[in-house]
Amino acid sequence: MHWQCLPFDALSTQQLYALLRLRSEVFVVEQACIFQDLDGLDQQAMHLLGLQGAELLASARYFPKGVTFAEASIGRVVVSPGARGSGLGHQLMVQALACLQAEWGAQSIRIGAQAHLRDFYASHGFEDVGRPYIEDGIPHLEMLRSS
Repeated sequence: MHWQCLPFDALSTQQLYALLRLRSEVFVVEQACIFQDLDGLDQQAMHLLGLQGAELLASARYFPKGVTFAEASIGRVVVSPGARGSGLGHQLMVQALACLQAEWGAQSIRIGAQAHLRDFYASHGFEDVGRPYIEDGIPHLEMLRSS
């Protein structure tokens, strides 16, 4: 697996297409959720791409504090359906945390996690802060990883 951490402006058109296609495949089609994935935040994000050869298998975006939450944040965490069960999701989170810290230093990170993934994020140091909410018809939790 090859990992790249890139600002939006450094994404090639091929990388951007693969990124948006993977997010659409999972968040819109697989989860049967009609929502506006293109939310205007990608341009402010750093993008983590997990590639096997030329194929994008995993991705996440991450932000400095003050963009999506008061703290730094990670979102749009996605693994290709064909690559699930291999531990790639855990590798993706380890890389996302490392990239965020390399970019902006050690700090607290807040996420909006799909509720059914609570234990997954907890295994990476995130704690449920007791603020459940519904986003696009899916139960979510605010979770915080303290620095």
